[in-house]
Amino acid sequence: MNTKSVIKGRGAQVNVPNKFFELSHEMRDDFLEFCHKEGEESDKNKTLYLEVFPKTIVNKVESVDVGMAYSMNVYQGCEHGCIYCYARNSHEYWGYSAGLDFERRILVKKDAPKLLEALLQKKSWKAHPIVMSGNTDCYQPAEKQFEITRKCLEVFLKYKHPVAIITKNALIIRDLDILKELSKDNLIGVNISITSLSEDTRRVLEPRTTTIAKRLETVKILSENGIPVNVMLAPIIPSINSHEILPLAKIVSEYGALSIAHTIVRLNGAIGEIFTDWIYKTMPDKAEKVLHQIESCHGGTLNDSRFGTRMRGEGKIAEQINNLVSLARKKYFKNKGMPKLNMQLHEQYKDGQLKLF
Repeated sequence: MNTKSVIKGRGAQVNVPNKFFELSHEMRDDFLEFCHKEGEESDKNKTLYLEVFPKTIVNKVESVDVGMAYSMNVYQGCEHGCIYCYARNSHEYWGYSAGLDFERRILVKKDAPKLLEALLQKKSWKAHPIVMSGNTDCYQPAEKQFEITRKCLEVFLKYKHPVAIITKNALIIRDLDILKELSKDNLIGVNISITSLSEDTRRVLEPRTTTIAKRLETVKILSENGIPVNVMLAPIIPSINSHEILPLAKIVSEYGALSIAHTIVRLNGAIGEIFTDWIYKTMPDKAEKVLHQIESCHGGTLNDSRFGTRMRGEGKIAEQINNLVSLARKKYFKNKGMPKLNMQLHEQYKDGQLKLF
């Protein structure tokens, strides 16, 4: 690893230009030299939390490639810093870069619980699983301070409404009390993202995430408390974690996971430039190989937006990855599966309490 040029604790190493802006900022060498001579920091590398005030919190998901119809994101941007994150592009809509800004400018929606409650009370709303973290992780470090996710879970419990969670943070265990209550009525499903069993790989791919040991422990604790867990082996990146599919599947099954899911990495929009810059700085010896193998999975390009193929890829390498996942399911998840969430109770709890008549 070329540690001299790596910004510690961050995934992205640059702020790429926002495609919606005509102008862009550049960190010039003469400015960096001036800071060095003056003993000043050119970049303080601090995370800022910025409150925003959306009018709605639940989004209808139009993509046919993801297994969700509705999602909600109580934070925009994510301090976890996963270099491959598809959500980076969405930060451009808020006026920021998909690079370092995505990790250091976290938008906080404190009104999320109130907005969620207003939606669930509507007569026109029919229960359907809502996924927390369809875009950014609802248990990222900001949640420890703001507790917005916990407050939203309290709303789901009050109205007996099904909810699913996607996270890679062990902070979810803090809310075990609410999750257990939701699970009594089959109203909760949890998806834990685990991309590698190697701490070295995790640190470079996902610099501010929970350790692998803690994530495995989280799968075990949730499972032992009757909360169904699916593990996301996502994304699979050729020559970085593609060799770990079977070992990952085996261990998460032993820790209690009921199923696994996967995607093959795709580097859409600004992520292609961010990832390319990152891999040449962190893995220079294998950068060309990894980039070419990713391209081979997506018709010769890093930027694959084709519905139907973008998540699973194509070509020999993608076929090998998909076949390995199929084998892992047959070998380690036979007669296992995630239960369907209960959508029958909510109508009786439209007002937050059981209707007797």
